Amino acid sequence: MEERIKKAARTICQSSITIALTGAGISVESGIPDFRSSGGLWERFNPIEYGSIGAFKANPEKVWQMLREVSHLLDSARPNPAHRGLGRLQELGLLHTIITQNVDYLHQEGGATRVIEYHGNAKTLSCLWCDQRYNSDELGGQLPPKCSCGKVLKPDVVFFGEPIPLRALQESFELASTCKALLVLGTSGEVAPANTIPETAKRAGATIIEVNLEPTVLTNYLTDIFLQGKASEMVTELVKEVEIIIAENYENL
Repeated sequence: MEERIKKAARTICQSSITIALTGAGISVESGIPDFRSSGGLWERFNPIEYGSIGAFKANPEKVWQMLREVSHLLDSARPNPAHRGLGRLQELGLLHTIITQNVDYLHQEGGATRVIEYHGNAKTLSCLWCDQRYNSDELGGQLPPKCSCGKVLKPDVVFFGEPIPLRALQESFELASTCKALLVLGTSGEVAPANTIPETAKRAGATIIEVNLEPTVLTNYLTDIFLQGKASEMVTELVKEVEIIIAENYENL
């Protein structure tokens, strides 16, 4: 594993453009369980009844029975070393952009400044009826939160049946098409359309560095360097090795 981490660190240091694709696995250590896993949210709440845009429009109060639980999880979550490590790589100028499938804002709280939120962000809410928009901290913890027009607000996250924001799609594809290294962290690479990002990067000649607890569908046919373990531990070691390389190069100037 030590040699793999060193190889990954060298790849990142030598890459002209490195991006990261993150999924639910990176936030599990922050106390946010993977909704698709055993015992997860979608096992207890039918996603069609509670996670679709049609369900929200038909009965937003019912959908907020599930969203109330999500809100409590997000409010108590804090960035873990994996989030902070990616923020550090951005600070060092070695990570161009993070493309995240998560809606928890933990990358930004962990120090990242360039983040594409593929599935939106739960920190803001909108009224589907009058288009007013709010920050969650403006609403004083009211659940379900309501607009000044009296309607129930919807978090600005992508529900089932809604499209991925066009700008996020376009920027992600452009970056994947030009990057030289792609970090894949905490995602199985099975959920469309985000699963096209590693394939696009690979076709463009990028080195794929995967960090996951277990092998995924990506591991055997796309991944070049597989770092198996907790995201917090692997990213921490990776950043340490990157900083060693930077220090050595500085000394040799």
